[in-house]
Amino acid sequence: MEYTLEYFDRFVKIYAKHLSENKEYLTQLDAAIGDGDHGINMDRGAKAALERLKSMDPKTPGELLRTVRMALLSTVGGAAGPLYGTVFMKMSIAIGNKEKIDDKELVKALEQALLGIKTLGKAEVGEKTMVDVWEPVVEFLKEKVLKEGYELPDICEEVIKLAEERMKATIPMIARKGRASYLGERSIGHQDPGATSSYLFFRSLCEALQR
Repeated sequence: MEYTLEYFDRFVKIYAKHLSENKEYLTQLDAAIGDGDHGINMDRGAKAALERLKSMDPKTPGELLRTVRMALLSTVGGAAGPLYGTVFMKMSIAIGNKEKIDDKELVKALEQALLGIKTLGKAEVGEKTMVDVWEPVVEFLKEKVLKEGYELPDICEEVIKLAEERMKATIPMIARKGRASYLGERSIGHQDPGATSSYLFFRSLCEALQR
């Protein structure tokens, strides 16, 4: 499959819609173990990204992703702004100035995003962060797309299911990073908000395939 400017535009709009619809839910999750602003911040960042895309009118996927990154960095507070800004920055660098990419290039861009998240956040799987969704999903995509030759539309149901499972798997974990780590064992029993917004990210990537 080919992933063009139109595809990435759909993805950002769908992700923004999910963040808006789940703003209160994400905020409630964050209130339990964090600053209580993840939903508000992500929704504000997504709305700013949509406004900036209207005014900037990007011509390539990479340019669109860079535009989203700048909007997130300038409007999203806390750790989420730099982390999601890194996601869009690393993806834009991986894609470069190409007008369209294929499934393998998309997966490689997501792999670079994961590396960026881990480098910036210094987090690993099992520490109750967005990495708990990102790493299993990216590893699954690498196996299916890079090694076995599947296209994303063929495996999207599995991607969404895996992302949801890994999101829920953060509930029994003890937080090891960020403000949530201050709670120690009291963080057990709460779903990580960053893992939740990451689930919505991958869900949006798949839903953007359906015109």
